[in-house]
Amino acid sequence: MNSGNNAYLWQQVDWPNWRYDIQRLAGILAQVHHAQGYLHGRMHALGLGVNDEALLQVLSEDVLKTSEIEGERLNPETVRSSIARRLGIDIGALAPADRHVDGIVDMVLDATGSFDQPLTAQRLFGWHAALFPTGYSGMTRIRAGAWRDDTSGPMQVVSGPIGRQKIHFEAPPAHRLEAGIIEFLGWFNGDQNADPLVKAGLAHLWFVTLHPFDDGNGRMARAIGDMALARGEQSAQRFYSLSAQIQHERKDYYERLERTQKGSLDVTDWLEWFLGCLLRAIMGAEGIGAAVLTKARFWQRFAGAPFNDRQIKLLNRLLDGFEGKLTSSKWATIAKCSPDTALRDIGDLVARGVMIKSNAGGRSTSYELENVEGRKVDGVAEVKAPS
Repeated sequence: MNSGNNAYLWQQVDWPNWRYDIQRLAGILAQVHHAQGYLHGRMHALGLGVNDEALLQVLSEDVLKTSEIEGERLNPETVRSSIARRLGIDIGALAPADRHVDGIVDMVLDATGSFDQPLTAQRLFGWHAALFPTGYSGMTRIRAGAWRDDTSGPMQVVSGPIGRQKIHFEAPPAHRLEAGIIEFLGWFNGDQNADPLVKAGLAHLWFVTLHPFDDGNGRMARAIGDMALARGEQSAQRFYSLSAQIQHERKDYYERLERTQKGSLDVTDWLEWFLGCLLRAIMGAEGIGAAVLTKARFWQRFAGAPFNDRQIKLLNRLLDGFEGKLTSSKWATIAKCSPDTALRDIGDLVARGVMIKSNAGGRSTSYELENVEGRKVDGVAEVKAPS
């Protein structure tokens, strides 16, 4: 059953009696709690409008990155539009709805927005059905909204070419799932003694070890972890994305997860890494408020300016941190217009002092935003533009 010499966590005789050294974790726990409180207070001091835009940015990043961890890339505009619809935030023109994206957004928002409601099997089924609205994962038919049944063999996490696959993990057999889930949900909904940060790390590990669905277990484990964090903060508003940080540390995440799942029930090492990753996520969010304000000031500066829809779209892309150099050909591709129209759009913005030619070298002329208040604009959040 196991590719290694050690038993998996769920095969240990005292499963799932988790053990960890709380004294060893005390320092990092104090740092994370302090960082959470500081960030929460700072973001709320920005004011409601800017606060909403920061929340929109973080949630968009969360949805995008939790899918990227699993190798799936979503359209950022579709994700942002889906979240904006559900939160009632006006961002101007909305991208067409996509039920797959909407399903992921619904799960993420339900986990944090209704953090005070019990986590139940039916709620998990609803999340899973939302993740896989067609009943397929890629080209493979799966049991959407139901526990796996292992009719095709044991649930294994593998990599490598067929015939030479490496087994990283094997989940508990399906007949043990119901009892395992009942125990997990009882602990998650009932244990009020554990530090909420520790609980988030344990919940993530416990659920992904049970691996109760045919697919989507990682995304759901991260949503459950976020739900535990929201309960701890007693707030549905999050201004940092743990999923984005995990994506940034993806290789280390999978290595540590595999090592933990083949280790003992003393999971201090896992929790120490999880808390460190969480701290790095919070610290990385420090610039969100400043970036949102920079973008807000940009649109205030040009309030009432007669921008067309293409210009608004591309200006927001630049304010969000455009990757690479913006050329007229890229403008034409993104705005879905002709090269001549792209040149006219850019020329108009240059003439009005909104954009300038870049000093960066290259075979093609590239453009960037003029400084706002003496600083280069590199904001990361969507702020309402003039319509």
